[in-house]
Amino acid sequence: MTKTDPAGWLTRDAYTALRPPLARAAAAEAVLTGLDAADLEQAAWLRLLEQAKAQGPPADPRPGLLAAVRSEARAALGALRREGTGPRRPRPLATGPGGCPEGRFLSREAAAEFRRAVDALTPRCRTLVAALLSGRDLTYREIAGTLGISQGSVGPERSRCLGCLRRMLATEVGAPGAGGMER
Repeated sequence: MTKTDPAGWLTRDAYTALRPPLARAAAAEAVLTGLDAADLEQAAWLRLLEQAKAQGPPADPRPGLLAAVRSEARAALGALRREGTGPRRPRPLATGPGGCPEGRFLSREAAAEFRRAVDALTPRCRTLVAALLSGRDLTYREIAGTLGISQGSVGPERSRCLGCLRRMLATEVGAPGAGGMER
């Protein structure tokens, strides 16, 4: 390692040896926390390289790398909790028509929550979401005709409406006001 090349110690062989256990650790943390494994893995590599630059290359980077995955997962979860947008755990759903009563109830509750959120959207977003969810598999051209907008505006409008719906479902915020601003 030199002053100009802090990652010089991380050879291709070292990377090849460290990558599988890191990927496994990131995948395990992702399952437990609901975070993205690739994000955790990338953050752990970054932390390892920053530490190597500040303190010199580690003799055995594996324990530090695996600890970095856990630390990054905790930090990301803490940030999500502070923002109020923590990862949502999947709800247990009924497995088929004869599923457990709790699963059927939760499934009905989730559907009702979704309907309430869609109803709280602006009329334009409600129309767009209805078109997206229709069984007819409408093209963007058909959706644009329904909304009275250009075909090129459907994607950005879809992104804005689904983002608003996602926030409403995740944090139960109020419906958007005029101009797409949240109340």
